[in-house]
Amino acid sequence: MNIDYVNDTAVIRTNPKVAAINSAIEVDITGQVCSDSIGTYHYSGVGGQIDFIRGAALSEGGKPIIALASTTSKGDSKIVPFLKQGAGIVTTRAHAHYIVTEYGVAYLYGKNMRERANALIKIAHPNHREMLEREAFERFRHLQLQMDKKTSFIDTTHQKR
Repeated sequence: MNIDYVNDTAVIRTNPKVAAINSAIEVDITGQVCSDSIGTYHYSGVGGQIDFIRGAALSEGGKPIIALASTTSKGDSKIVPFLKQGAGIVTTRAHAHYIVTEYGVAYLYGKNMRERANALIKIAHPNHREMLEREAFERFRHLQLQMDKKTSFIDTTHQKR
């Protein structure tokens, strides 16, 4: 069969309960998935990952799944605060639903950044959870401060005089 047909999300979604299981090199704490590179080093092709992730998400009862070991062979965490510089994002955080490691399942779809980080930290290797918690706190504390400033700005400009 032609790849234009096999990887067509419109075709994939017509099948009920599609379980698309794809792998990843690393996933950041917001759910961005890198599956083809280690930093700037091109490791593999993207294949049809996003086609099947999207098709499964659109399939009635479908399950778009990214499965990975929690650590590399050297013991480094594959769930990371930020993807390596130059890493390619194959599956965006908007398309990530289920991330699975040997420590469990994180369901990310519809969650905010803090909820995503908490869910992913729970399935990270226990040796790396404390570091990920610190990094998430730093990252999202600053995000909250920026949001508070914007809210404050909006509130003060809309006050009656």
